[in-house]
Amino acid sequence: MIELASRRKEPVVVQTVRSTAAATLAYLAADQVVEVRAPLLAPLTAILVVQVTVYATLTSGIRRVNSVVAGVSVAAAFSVVVPLTWWSLGLLILSSLVVGHLVRAGEFVPEVAISAMLVLGVTRVTETAVDRVVETLIGAAVGLVMNAVFVPPVWVRPAGEAIEDLAGRMRRLLLHIGEELGGHVPVHRAADKLHQARRLDDDVSEVDSSLSQAEESLKFNPRVKEGLLYRVVLRTGLDTLEICTVVLRSLTRTLTDLARRRTEEELFDADVSRALQVLLGHLAAAVDSFAMLITSQVSTSSEAAEDRLARELAASREGRDRIAWLLLARVREHPRQWQLHGALLAEIDRMLDELDVEKRTMRLAEELDQYGQERPRGRFPRLGRARRRVRSARRRLRGRLRRRRSRSAAPVS
Repeated sequence: MIELASRRKEPVVVQTVRSTAAATLAYLAADQVVEVRAPLLAPLTAILVVQVTVYATLTSGIRRVNSVVAGVSVAAAFSVVVPLTWWSLGLLILSSLVVGHLVRAGEFVPEVAISAMLVLGVTRVTETAVDRVVETLIGAAVGLVMNAVFVPPVWVRPAGEAIEDLAGRMRRLLLHIGEELGGHVPVHRAADKLHQARRLDDDVSEVDSSLSQAEESLKFNPRVKEGLLYRVVLRTGLDTLEICTVVLRSLTRTLTDLARRRTEEELFDADVSRALQVLLGHLAAAVDSFAMLITSQVSTSSEAAEDRLARELAASREGRDRIAWLLLARVREHPRQWQLHGALLAEIDRMLDELDVEKRTMRLAEELDQYGQERPRGRFPRLGRARRRVRSARRRLRGRLRRRRSRSAAPVS
């Protein structure tokens, strides 16, 4: 019972319950309206129309009704011109599929041909055509009413959890890379980290699918007051993490190339390895804080994650500068593979730049401003409030950064 209660809000459970209820109600309604022995088209339509989100239900319902009406119309036209034979059936299917694309039925294009074949295969084409249209309308109406009465949940939390899981895998990989930098690093161990970084691409695709579902659940949903802000925050955050995965893959590639060139010696000197391990630890904490920041839905609870992210980035930049001087001294003594050292520093710089707090806040403001310019003023008051919140957060961030810099620059007595 506890496990079932914990799963009651999962997409599969919600979809199963809603589809079953909608199909049953659609059958009962169609049985009272149309004179068909078993009006199974109504529950079939309801199952296909009822989706996890309001937006998907509306769009699929329109396309579903559109496809059935188109198929019935094609069948009615064929029944007047030709009898049902093998060649007329082939011509009917071809015409139905073409018509389906013309009316933009989308994924319901095969339904145009299916409806046409079912209608043409009966004796009373006209009466059956009307009944099929009525059944389809009943099923679609029940599906829409089901979403109006039982509003689907918002899938922001699963998307946020997916983003946090992705950041967690990136954090663990950064920590493992730092732990193995001391001493001699075999090529196969460095290459294994490269393969792990490449597998992050699949993780990004899964998170993108979860985020797409969350974005759909925010559209036309009366439960959501600031859906645009949530969508922009999560989408831009995932874009940043995706870029970081690419940079992380390049970083592991650089370390693999270094390991391949230095098969009989240490990858770095002891002091450089220790500094890199500390730096990668700060980077791992910064990635984790960034995920917490973007999944806190721009509330007051995000300030703690924002402050932690700023501290980790500041420590990372200090560690990066120290490593740069250490590597410069080593390159002057032994200029082998100096280009790989430069690539390593460039990749660290790119990740620090992508995770920068002020840059992210400015990007959010730009995204909201761009969206606002594409919409008439005065029609979206919530959009204006969202932009004001992000701008206020940007001003607070700049104030904290100035105070932090002033404290760090103050002379020590």
